[in-house]
Amino acid sequence: MGRGMAWRRGAVVGRGSFATVSLAYIQEPSGWRGNIPDVVAVKTAVLSRSDVLRHERSVLAEFQGCPQIVRCFGDEVAVDESTGVESYNLFLEYAAGGSLYEAIRRSGRGLGEATVRRYARSILRGLEYVHARGYAHCDIKLHNILVTGGDGGGDDVVIADFGLAKKVGADNAGPGISGTPLYMAPEAVAGGTGAAAAADVWSLGCAVAEMSSGRPAWGQRFINSWGSLLFAIGFGEESPEIPAELSAEGRDFLNRCFVKDPARRWTAKMLLQHAFVAEDEDVDANRSCIQTEYFQSPRSIFGLSEWPSPRSPSDRMIRSKSNPTKSTETDEDPPLTSPADRVKEIAETAPPPNWAGSPSDGWINVRSSASGDQSEQEQQQQPPLCGSSSSPFVSFRSVQSTTEDN
Repeated sequence: MGRGMAWRRGAVVGRGSFATVSLAYIQEPSGWRGNIPDVVAVKTAVLSRSDVLRHERSVLAEFQGCPQIVRCFGDEVAVDESTGVESYNLFLEYAAGGSLYEAIRRSGRGLGEATVRRYARSILRGLEYVHARGYAHCDIKLHNILVTGGDGGGDDVVIADFGLAKKVGADNAGPGISGTPLYMAPEAVAGGTGAAAAADVWSLGCAVAEMSSGRPAWGQRFINSWGSLLFAIGFGEESPEIPAELSAEGRDFLNRCFVKDPARRWTAKMLLQHAFVAEDEDVDANRSCIQTEYFQSPRSIFGLSEWPSPRSPSDRMIRSKSNPTKSTETDEDPPLTSPADRVKEIAETAPPPNWAGSPSDGWINVRSSASGDQSEQEQQQQPPLCGSSSSPFVSFRSVQSTTEDN
């Protein structure tokens, strides 16, 4: 839009705290406008009060290419010829289905569980993408989840309204409380921790509960007292209601979202592997921004008994020694044996340990006493471990692999 592409404003389709949302009809021929559709949504605010929209534009620039996040096509500053007032316009993907909040209010009831699972999966994919890039949305709610046309003619949802999004861990929350009370996490109400991805997961749980029942996750208990609601969220022992309409898997999913301690709450990446969203046969991995391996998570330790144990190259080596007729280069695995058989196999085939070696035979002294065989002067001549001359312990650094941005 920055190229001065011609467009015409249509009907107003929404009003928010910071802007008015209207339809925008693109006037340029399709060959000139690239991938911009005929109809988009335009958020408009007076230029002097457009800080939130400008922030949203900068955040969305980090997330382009994820199907579960609303697309941004550009922005512009325009002057009203009749009043001379400058306005800021942000051009976004138009979701013809409106918000999930509107869809549920129109129906007067909750959505079917199959639909809730599908929508929850899409929201989680979007959140995983946002969190992997170091941001938290900070205002996940049904009003900000839009229904769009999905692949194959079906519908899907996208996350919208990133005006309150912040860098994870940044101390930029500012004074007061930001967000929507009915969806806020305990740590967001109590404050003092800055933006955190875990709060988005709590908000997602509230959204899933409302999708299922058609009622706010906190019910009608605090409908007339926001102060009492905020106190209950931030400092009380109560949790949002888990709808009875949900299956056992759905209730377990929400229990993972509604853990009071954010450090113990499941992440978006972990929840994507939960049976509530991962067990459907129609899971389309190509729709995910970050490729995730799906499996049905066990409900207890007894669920682990039939899991196949991946074999390493050393396992193949051990089996080839016990069975000389089997090639060491084959990738074919024999049938899995019992744990007792595996221990027996390792005991019979593994080489005996060598306990006679000196400390120099593959061993290092991590910490030793000055009163031992080694003199204090010799210890001081040794190079410090991990670059620290003051700490007597070894420091470990975890190296994590990351997915490159497209």
